[in-house]
Amino acid sequence: MAETKHTAATTEPKASQDFDLQDSLHKAEDFYQKNKNVINIALLVVVLIVGGSYAYNRFYKVPNERKAQEMIFRAQQYFAADSFRLALNGDGNNYGYLQVINKYGGTKVGNLAKYSAGVCYVKLGEFQKGIDLLKDFNGNDKLVQAYAYGLTGDAYMELNKTEDGIDYYKKAGHYSDNELTAPLYLFRAGLALEKAGKAQDAVAIYKEIKEKYPATNEGREMDKYLARLGEVRE
Repeated sequence: MAETKHTAATTEPKASQDFDLQDSLHKAEDFYQKNKNVINIALLVVVLIVGGSYAYNRFYKVPNERKAQEMIFRAQQYFAADSFRLALNGDGNNYGYLQVINKYGGTKVGNLAKYSAGVCYVKLGEFQKGIDLLKDFNGNDKLVQAYAYGLTGDAYMELNKTEDGIDYYKKAGHYSDNELTAPLYLFRAGLALEKAGKAQDAVAIYKEIKEKYPATNEGREMDKYLARLGEVRE
């Protein structure tokens, strides 16, 4: 008799467990039935996003990058030869940077064309047009982006907008910590600060160059510029 009771005691929780599981399944099914439209739409959106992204990259983005690369080829040759107006506008038979930007500005090649076109405008003395394009450029390469900031600073200085020039020189100097662009544009920031009558700010920049980049041409010259501002080396 005791054995029978023991058997009943061990099987009862299993029945209860089966019942709870079945009840949960019914609840999940009811939830789906009540909300299936929303769930199905959400799943469809995910599928469309994934599929659409694949289709966009394969059938639109990649072909456009290739077309833009073909389109920019002659402009790059003119740019390398310092024929900046031809690089910008083309020669009547071949496209220039401006046409590439207009047609494929959203591509990586089109983005690089903004930088190159900005350089062309600055070289041609059309500083505000250069600034506008350089600001629109978004460089993934830290060195190129630093040059873009620095050239924007040069253009502002040419327009006698010294404060803007200082801001962009500092941005260029601090954007990438390397011995090529950083000391160059920090030095220009220091000179611009002197021009603006901000001698102590210039001293701070010159000391930064001396401390961080002592082996560069700019770093080796800093004692001279500091002495000019009354900061004598001890």
